[in-house]
Amino acid sequence: MNKVLIKSGKLINPATNFEEIVDISIEDGLIKEISPSISSDYFEYDDIIDAKGMVVSPGLIDIHSHFRDPGFTHKEDLLSGAESAAAGGYTTVILMANTNPKIDSVESLNYVLEKAKDCPINILQEAALTIDFKDKLVDMDLLHKAGAAGFTNDGVPVMNTKTLRDAMLKAAQLDTVIALHEEDNSLIDNHGINAGPIAEKLGLKGAPRVSEDIMVARDCMLALETGACIDIQHISSGNAVDFIRYAKSIGVKVFAEATPHHFTLTEDDVLEHGVLAKMNPPLRSTEDRERIIAGLIDDTIEIIATDHAPHTDKEKNVAFTKAPSGIIGLETALPLAVTELVMKNRLSMIHMLSKFTSNPARYYKLDKGNIEIGKVADICIFDPDQEYRVKGFKSKSSNSPFLGRSLYGKVKYTLVAGKIVYKG
Repeated sequence: MNKVLIKSGKLINPATNFEEIVDISIEDGLIKEISPSISSDYFEYDDIIDAKGMVVSPGLIDIHSHFRDPGFTHKEDLLSGAESAAAGGYTTVILMANTNPKIDSVESLNYVLEKAKDCPINILQEAALTIDFKDKLVDMDLLHKAGAAGFTNDGVPVMNTKTLRDAMLKAAQLDTVIALHEEDNSLIDNHGINAGPIAEKLGLKGAPRVSEDIMVARDCMLALETGACIDIQHISSGNAVDFIRYAKSIGVKVFAEATPHHFTLTEDDVLEHGVLAKMNPPLRSTEDRERIIAGLIDDTIEIIATDHAPHTDKEKNVAFTKAPSGIIGLETALPLAVTELVMKNRLSMIHMLSKFTSNPARYYKLDKGNIEIGKVADICIFDPDQEYRVKGFKSKSSNSPFLGRSLYGKVKYTLVAGKIVYKG
């Protein structure tokens, strides 16, 4: 029997709107007691964590990660990705399907789910929406039954409207989520950089925000007609935020996710960071960033997701137009949210944490993101006041524009089912 005691931490539990300094006892992976003071013989505990001055939160949940397994394990694999997630306070991640082969069959889905059992965190896998990301739908019934957390062609937009409508009709029937990468590639000359003054300065044309806006509008209207629940992934355009706000007002089952890089950086940062600030969709203007933050404030955007996208130094260290898009994000997401949103008085701590915990759990119907008696003890403990410099990662890759940056909110412990899987 494994017993853990967390002493004197400030429990912030968005699921129940609870915020108090308490002790928490854990027994055999479950929360046994939450009390202002638990008095007992300390010798009976396997681990005692002094959490004074720290925030005790439900374990973070990322609904948008790439662990590159199978097919690209030189960038990341399930174990290294899981260790990176644990170092960032994450206890559950949902993986994207753009591997090699794609996760478009029960066989490839089972490969991930079986391998995930040996990892220190909870790993879920979304299935591809179409076979090999082309036009033919996967067997959604079969993959849903086999344990797919949802369906997505993330990385590749679904351009065939009829195919997507058929998928939404089936998703509504299965009561599952379709997550959508919203870029019309026919409108994009250069991926990974906003069509604006910085692109012009670099002699590039870039990706205009309308390439995202029209896809968001189309897909929200399809969701309205079909009754499907959709996730607008890694939103970057202020116009798209406004449209989602409108779509919600007319009854569309839509939720949205923003990445830390899209609420922290702008296209200007491409001049400083180059390929380390290249991602799809791209960093946009200061106005777009402010409208994303406004969407986080009013819950038009309910979820903060990382889009953790590892690439090797060799792959990134080429000309901007040839470099792959994407940055890693699991180990900097929470500190960026603390630094950029909480410390700048944009969101309260509990509101910010809801976007990492209870909200993703609710939309993906996970029995996670909640610290109550009887629940599985998936927990993140962090020091909101500790400043630290970002250096080195548990990930196999280090493609991050935040290397060397000073942030607040150092993760100190991550527990999965009561077991300490990370100590910082």
